[in-house]
Amino acid sequence: MDNLTLHPHTVRVLGALIEKQALTPDSYPLTLNALQSACNQLTSRDPVLSLSEADISSSLDELMAQKLVAERIPAGSRVAKYEHRLNYAWNIDGARLAALGLLLLRGAQTSAELRTRAGRVYSFASVDEVETALAALADKYPPLVEKLPRQPGEREARWVHLLHPPALAVSAANLAPQGGDAALAERVAGLEAQLAAMLQRIEALEAQQPSA
Repeated sequence: MDNLTLHPHTVRVLGALIEKQALTPDSYPLTLNALQSACNQLTSRDPVLSLSEADISSSLDELMAQKLVAERIPAGSRVAKYEHRLNYAWNIDGARLAALGLLLLRGAQTSAELRTRAGRVYSFASVDEVETALAALADKYPPLVEKLPRQPGEREARWVHLLHPPALAVSAANLAPQGGDAALAERVAGLEAQLAAMLQRIEALEAQQPSA
């Protein structure tokens, strides 16, 4: 697996495919219309987006070029359907696939938040199971997720996916100053995470603006 940086819209499409495979297996793979609805739904998404069919199609082209998504045309149908191929491309499924999907759809989260928000996507038995899944994703080469330094005042550190580099967050190793000032590293990490969230929301607002 090579280093991969996906467009934010493409990240949303991939996350939606992962989620719907678990939640609606009878209607999976998804048609373009179903995938658009999944990407733009108002619940379990951060930020909420309003992607057009053209946005979805462009994202699917990007994912198919990377062999992360396949197009299927069922017998007797003229409508194409789409499915992710992460179990083949990256050899991830089960708890690891669920954890990655949740990060793709909702941004940085703690292990406890991931367990609570998983719902019917995957039944995590404990926070430790979430941590184990995330650690496995972080150990891949290159890594798919990363644990951010715990911010001052927060009880737990948050995890981010690396498919759209932690939305400008830099790895903890790169954040550490030469002088070993851990407190400064934490503050920088916090600012990076806040900037990432702001940029995601700006992208969401821009996606909602009508074309000229």
